[in-house]
Parts: sequence; structure tokens; C-alpha cells
Amino acid sequence: MLIVGDERCSAHLEGIAHPESPARLLTLLRHLERTGLSAERREARDATRDELTLVHPAGYVDLVHDEIERLQASVPAAYLSTGDTIIDHASWGAAVRAAGATLTALDAAVSENRAAFAVVRPPGHHAEPRRGMGFCLFNNAGIAARAFVSKTGGRALVIDFDYHHGNGTEALVGGGVSYVSTHASPAYPGTGSGRDNRVDANGTLIDFPLGLSYESEGFVALWQQTLQRLCARIKPDMLVVSAGYDFAAGDPVGDLGVDIGVSGALGACFREIADEYCKGRAVFVLEGGYDLGLLCEGVEQTIRGYDAGASNLGEASGEAIQQQQRDALERALQ
Repeated sequence: MLIVGDERCSAHLEGIAHPESPARLLTLLRHLERTGLSAERREARDATRDELTLVHPAGYVDLVHDEIERLQASVPAAYLSTGDTIIDHASWGAAVRAAGATLTALDAAVSENRAAFAVVRPPGHHAEPRRGMGFCLFNNAGIAARAFVSKTGGRALVIDFDYHHGNGTEALVGGGVSYVSTHASPAYPGTGSGRDNRVDANGTLIDFPLGLSYESEGFVALWQQTLQRLCARIKPDMLVVSAGYDFAAGDPVGDLGVDIGVSGALGACFREIADEYCKGRAVFVLEGGYDLGLLCEGVEQTIRGYDAGASNLGEASGEAIQQQQRDALERALQ
């Protein structure tokens, strides 16, 4: 799998005590180098204003830029005025490079019919069109999905297995962009109830709130069965994966009790879908994951599982899916 990353994304919040730290990106990139998984790597670029405005109105893009620019030299960090997102003097450069890295990965996936993993920060799936939230300024995965639809006229499916619901990405559903999420509930940001679940080739939405713990086998089975049945209906042309590893047991911010080892099976599951429907095209975008060891293991296993494909895909027992999610899937697919 192609790796797209840029150490310039590490400048955001450097020297500030925060769970979404520069060490996440730097440690992960070093790990991928040591394991040989970044043997094929491309440098990122900045996203353009036009690309950012595929998702975010110009007024919001200007607000982010101007509030970062106006930070006084004596003030190391502050909150973006739209909510709870911390910014510092390096945040603009890191955020536009993160979005640009994701678009670099998308370009490679489209032109070469392959998969690419964008190792980026700040993450993006909480960023709504007009509001930064959580640790997110721009919605990297959403920008990639919208860019794909804009360039090709095809359909993009965003898959989100982060511990937290991607409220920002859900806000983009429609016009060729679909979204499927598993997430803890009740948990930040308090969205993703599943009440609005629907299946439509032009804009599917399926949310699976999982409670605060879930069995590992059931987690894999839920993704396998959902994607196999859903993609047969909507036939996506591109997968965009919001890859957040804070679902893993032991993560200090999330922790669904799910073993990090399921990452390999998830990667293989996504490969099966990408090969069948998307000409092998998939873009993975780093979201959460705040224990450095679990983060490195999760990304490594995802890449190895995807690269191995069907040979690494065991069929998880459908009986392990909890009844609430089984019912939600049946209702959505009626």
C-alpha cells in the first residue's frame, strides 16, 4: 500500500500537552519505516482553497486562517471560535497539508487503481462544514470523497470505524457521498443515533451506536456483513476509510474493548469490497488512536490485512453481532 505522509503535520500543537500530539504522526511514520511498510511513499502537498471549499464554505476557511494568523506571539494556543478545537501558530500549515496529503492519496488511488494510506494530523471527521470540532479543523476524508465525486461523477463510500461518531462526515451525505459508522454511544460528540439511517445509491447513511463495549468478533462480523450487503445495493466506485484506532481496548481516550488485532481482518474486508466494486481503489485517512503502541499496531495490521486480501479474511460469526445492530442493519436494508 502506498503511504502518503508529511512530517510538517507534526508542527501542530508541538510543545502543548494534548492527546492528539505530534508524537502520533512521528512515531507512526518511524514504525512504518522500520517495518518496511513505507517503502513506497509519496510526499504530500497543501490543499488549495478551492479544494477545501468542496466541503467548507469560504467564510469558514477564512475564519480558520485568520484566527490562526491573529494569535499573538505570547499566546501558545487558543480555542477556535466555532467550538472546542485547539489551534496554535502552526495549525494552518498542518491542516492544509493534512487535507492535501489525503488528496495526494486519492489522486494515486484513482489514477493507479490502488490503495493509499494518508498518515495525517490534525484528524478531520468531526469537522462540520461551518464548524471545527473535537481535534478537527478540516474534514480530510470528506474533502477526498467530495473531490472524487466532483472529478469522476462516481459514488464514494466513507467507512468510519473510529471510537467516536464522525458527525462532520455525516453532514456531507448526499450528492454521491455515503457514510457508514460504528461508534461508542453515549460518547462525544453525542450524534449518530441511527434514527436517520437510509440506503440510497446517491447518499446512504448507516450509523451503528455500539454502547461502550463490544465483542471483537462481533465488531468484525458487523463490518463484514454490512459492507457485503450494502455495497451490493449501492455499488460504490471509491472507498474512503476514516481509520481511527481509539476503538481498541486500552486506548486512553476511547476503548470499546475491541482487540486491536481485528485491524487486519478489517483491512482484508475493505480490500474485498474495493476489488469487487471500486477497481481496487481505496483511501485510508488517519483519524483517532491515542496509545502510540496500539496506533502503530493497528495501522500495520490494517495495511498487512489489506495487502493480503482474501487470504487474510476469515468469516467472523454473524451470531456475534448484537441484536440491536442486527435489527438496525435489517431496517436500513429493507
